[in-house]
Amino acid sequence: MFNESDLKFLSAKGITPEQAELQLSRFRTGFPYLKLHGSATPGHGIVRLDSSCQAAAKARWQKYLADGGRACKFVPASGAASRMFKSLFAYVDGPDGAPVPGSDVAEVIARIHDFAFYPALNELCVKAYGKDVDALCAEGRYKEVISGIIGGSGLNYGQLPKGLLAFHSYGSEAHTPVEEQISEGAATAVAPGGTLMLHFTVSPAHRELFDRKLAEVIPAAERKYGITIDVSLSEQKGCTDTIAANPDGSPFRQADGSLLFRPGGHGALIQNLNDIESAVVFIKNIDNVVPDHLRQPTVEWKQILAGYMIQVHDKIAGYLAVLDGGNATDAQVREMIAFLHDTLQVRDPRMKVMNDADLQQFIRAKLDRPLRVCGMVVNEGEPGGGPFLADNPDGSSSPQILESHQIDTSVPEYKQMLAQATHFNPVDLVCYIHNPSGKPYDLPAYVDAATGFISQKSANGRDLLALELPGLWNGSMSDWSTVFVEVPASTFNPVKTVNDLLRPTHQPE
Repeated sequence: MFNESDLKFLSAKGITPEQAELQLSRFRTGFPYLKLHGSATPGHGIVRLDSSCQAAAKARWQKYLADGGRACKFVPASGAASRMFKSLFAYVDGPDGAPVPGSDVAEVIARIHDFAFYPALNELCVKAYGKDVDALCAEGRYKEVISGIIGGSGLNYGQLPKGLLAFHSYGSEAHTPVEEQISEGAATAVAPGGTLMLHFTVSPAHRELFDRKLAEVIPAAERKYGITIDVSLSEQKGCTDTIAANPDGSPFRQADGSLLFRPGGHGALIQNLNDIESAVVFIKNIDNVVPDHLRQPTVEWKQILAGYMIQVHDKIAGYLAVLDGGNATDAQVREMIAFLHDTLQVRDPRMKVMNDADLQQFIRAKLDRPLRVCGMVVNEGEPGGGPFLADNPDGSSSPQILESHQIDTSVPEYKQMLAQATHFNPVDLVCYIHNPSGKPYDLPAYVDAATGFISQKSANGRDLLALELPGLWNGSMSDWSTVFVEVPASTFNPVKTVNDLLRPTHQPE
């Protein structure tokens, strides 16, 4: 299937021929749907913490930091923001004339002064056209204004990463998501006077831009918060790229006969996460940020989630110590089973027929793995995956974050579960990725490779099939211990389109 040139190419990317052949086989076989037991809801897979539990969790997190515990903020920030400006691109490429009344573009024009990037845009228009934004709009030159936002000769926002766009206004200053992530991390992931570990995953094309922005803002942030900031960047590794296929499943070859590989999606970042040295890692998307005056609920709940995770980890470490001691009593084993059922939501019918030795071995295997506590928001129509209770390849069931493509909606029962789901995933995770003795887990070993996704793309005018790796918080964490905790909607403020920046949660006081 692969010629000598192909083999050299694969070797250079760190991909074995067997891995490439396995990926190609997925185009023929597809990926199986998951068997569901139900959507996770409060009291049935989702924890609702009362005020006393919240206070105890927050106190536990503060003690963890005070005792010298480390935490890292891991922020996926790869890729350009082109999808954020989809409506603006369509308008610029469309027929001449004013934006359609009531459209997204019409709202952008009507509220152009409310964007944090307005001063930079206005200055650019004056230099390029000799007229400011208001004068251009008065003359009906709306396309020049919109092009100034997204075009290469303007702000070039259509090609820049979200992390480097002006999101929020602070008087005469504009802050980017990078700066807001630093501010959030300073309030949640570090003890006073300590070191904030911050990691961004970026694309090669944008790495230099991130380096420049971080060099600009970190010294001021360190002075403002009285901390040291240890920031690092990484890119998706070439070995996580996936082979493209023709519609018939054969390898897609470019005009020069070479194989085409494409980035494997955010699931590729499990390799980057595996390189993080901190035991505790916060994971949050780059665009889910708010300005300073609205940050308190986010800070509060970040601490609550982290503290609750430490409380769960305390229990796990204690149980593992008992099991490793070899003298677990029946009462202790029953307590562990209740913890698996009630806290980790892990069930397996085989537990009822296991002998004592096998049962303890099973419990130990289910406890000794990476841990994540995931904030879940009440479903109000926002896009995103959701929390479910699903079967695992080993026959057990556990909480999983699933996307709609992983659910067989031709099964009426599953379609109803999806329609009646009460919560969705805002990508707000706190993880513990070391075992109780302090040794890092090998995170790729906990990926369910059968939870990928096939999409239809094109290259040079030709249709192709692309393979997405199991998502970072989906199949890549399938075999982790997982706890879902309800968090308030005020902690979820994503910017998926440019118009989202006009929401009150992204506007000044």
